[in-house]
Amino acid sequence: MSLALKPPLNDSLVVEDFIEAGRHIFPEPLDATAAGELLQAIRATRPFDGRLFQTEAEFDADPRYVGVNPRPGRNLLERFEDRLGFVERDPRVTRALGELLGADYQIINKKAVCGVPASAVPVWLKTRIAGNPVNNLGAWVKPDYRDITYFYGIDFHQDLIDFKDRDADFVTLYVYLHPVGPADAPLFLLEGSHRLGATVFPHDLAQDGGDRWRYRDGRAGETRVRQHVLTGEAGHVAMWHACTLHGTQPDAADHERISLRYLFGPRPGAAAAGMAKVNATLRGPLSLAATREDLAGDGSARIHRNTVNQGC
Repeated sequence: MSLALKPPLNDSLVVEDFIEAGRHIFPEPLDATAAGELLQAIRATRPFDGRLFQTEAEFDADPRYVGVNPRPGRNLLERFEDRLGFVERDPRVTRALGELLGADYQIINKKAVCGVPASAVPVWLKTRIAGNPVNNLGAWVKPDYRDITYFYGIDFHQDLIDFKDRDADFVTLYVYLHPVGPADAPLFLLEGSHRLGATVFPHDLAQDGGDRWRYRDGRAGETRVRQHVLTGEAGHVAMWHACTLHGTQPDAADHERISLRYLFGPRPGAAAAGMAKVNATLRGPLSLAATREDLAGDGSARIHRNTVNQGC
């Protein structure tokens, strides 16, 4: 991997991109060879087809909707720490993160994420999850395979959704390990949606013609935002603000979509960096005591509507 040949990063552009659009898309991919080698290693760990899932009877015998995502000690990337340098030590990535979060930033979370193709999802399960805003499939996956997050479409959301009472002072960084086209469950970003600050999921959105959306925050605030579909080659990398709305449609391809998802944040007590400048421009709160209202007490979905599926 020849990091010295990577083009330089305009640091000020990163902060400007976050202020204006709530995201920064790197113009050049990361090391495609390293991404492909990691992809091959991940695919060798299991079948990415119907064998991922429990039977309907197995699930009904012991239904669990919480505690089914990767966690320390059950995270596939812990096996591949020596393969992650093409992301974590790429100078463009480290400089961008340093500009936003300060030089002493930290990894909050990292995991492999899989968009499961329609052909792999059992018919009985498709019936159960139809219309759910968040189709995280971990509840139905066999326990031995829960070291990856699996999804089948997820409605527009903020990554702050998992962090009650925490300020939106962190960023998400996402890396495609193989080429991702329109049928491969690409991410949909709503550029500029971060400006309204933290809002409760599900979000108040309506399509406003073409790739435009009307977004309301529930506090009398409203804005128009543009949808950007993230497609790209192996190593394609982007990062976004914790309040930027994003989602995906179900994987319509005949193969799984495997990516890396990182959360990076500042060290406690670190001096203010570019993110402070970004957050000073927001028109809403940076944190919420309650971030979502779509789940029942057992963690199952109690709301059955999905907005992102209107966006194609």
